[in-house]
Amino acid sequence: MSDWPALPIFVRLSGRAVVLVGEGEAADAKRRLLERAGAVIVREDRAGDARLAVVADDEAAAHRLKARGMLVNVVDRPELCDFTLPAIVDRTPMLIAVGTGGVSAGLAAAVRQRLEAILPARLGRLAEALHAARGSLRARFPETPARRRAIGTALAEGGALDPLRDHADADVIARIAAGAPPRVEHVRLRSLDPDDLTLREARWLSQADRVTHRADVPAVVLDRARADAVREQTDAASTPSGDGLTVDVALAEPRA
Repeated sequence: MSDWPALPIFVRLSGRAVVLVGEGEAADAKRRLLERAGAVIVREDRAGDARLAVVADDEAAAHRLKARGMLVNVVDRPELCDFTLPAIVDRTPMLIAVGTGGVSAGLAAAVRQRLEAILPARLGRLAEALHAARGSLRARFPETPARRRAIGTALAEGGALDPLRDHADADVIARIAAGAPPRVEHVRLRSLDPDDLTLREARWLSQADRVTHRADVPAVVLDRARADAVREQTDAASTPSGDGLTVDVALAEPRA
């Protein structure tokens, strides 16, 4: 796996000073972004205890601020940036940041636009409803593994709370508690290397409540399942039973 160009983080700026240097359209755009995050924007000569700075058009100022120990973003100069500002999909309180480490702001913007079209406008309300339901869900599912499975099942693709659908007014507790009808997905391995799993197969394993497998399925493949998923060695293909998702894993039949 290649190294990341930067570590994505979310920084709380509400009430905190951030230096902004520059004038014009680029500086105005950064000002709006910082103000939306609640930052207190200050000039370089009023930096005080500021730890972050955004510079629109003054390389010398960038070097001065770096010398003072600040982390600096320089607009359109990725080689001078200590941090970059991503394209943002806003579904408050859910925020999705798309960045390229300063390599291509245009590409990040294009991906953001595609995500804007896919994600429901009221996705943030689902996040708030899940937060509000935490106490009730702990009472309904006192065991952490069971609670995690129930929530994961509801939020999975096609689930009762699939996040790519609009559930803003849903009773999330009822939908999570209702669970999902039992189903079985079959994974037929084309090799013993877990990296050869398709994305769909890897997702099934990561979501499985129960994994059935033949004796010759390697442990490195089974390790792609959750640690709390039930594992069962069997010679027969599984049929739906119990609750949730069963994934049946076997080697593919050799070609004639």
